[in-house]
Amino acid sequence: MEETWQVSFESIISQIVERGYGILDGFLSEDEIGKLNESLVSHYQAHEFKQAGISKDHEVMKNIRGDEILWLERGDANEAETKFLERLEYFMSYVNYTCYLGLRSYEIHYASYPVGTFYKRHLDKFRNDSGRKLSFICYLNQGWQAVNGGELVLYLPDKEETVLPLGGRLIVFESDKIEHEVLPANRERRSLTGWLRNID
Repeated sequence: MEETWQVSFESIISQIVERGYGILDGFLSEDEIGKLNESLVSHYQAHEFKQAGISKDHEVMKNIRGDEILWLERGDANEAETKFLERLEYFMSYVNYTCYLGLRSYEIHYASYPVGTFYKRHLDKFRNDSGRKLSFICYLNQGWQAVNGGELVLYLPDKEETVLPLGGRLIVFESDKIEHEVLPANRERRSLTGWLRNID
């Protein structure tokens, strides 16, 4: 991996250590965003997406969470998806090398929020399951503007941080510490979302 990526990863790790979350713009190029959007649309047209649920029982409650998702598996990934996963795996290795978190696996899915849908305030940790250490979101929204809404709100100890879902932007935060929510948007909102875990 090029040295520029190491510098970028060091920046986001420093942010996480300092404040519990980090933001890295340009994690994906415009070309990569376009190809992943093509993949997302292809999967969606093949009716592979399902309504997202909450809790380990995947209970569907649209008054809490309205996105549709498709789990991404390494063995089934196409070229664009494989390239993304390889970069994610490198990031995970780099975090282990610099922060000694003992990350061993990840779980990841496409997420599509139809117009007007949301995900109310929550924590990315199941009861009696501490495997998720870092949550990550990489946005696939092309040409996103502030007027489109769809912000991610992070509830920090001393303030609320609002993050626009700009295409190519990566945000990583501590899964068991930072509550967050997704606000409604007037456009479909797309991302690759998941968790880095310290269990297989």
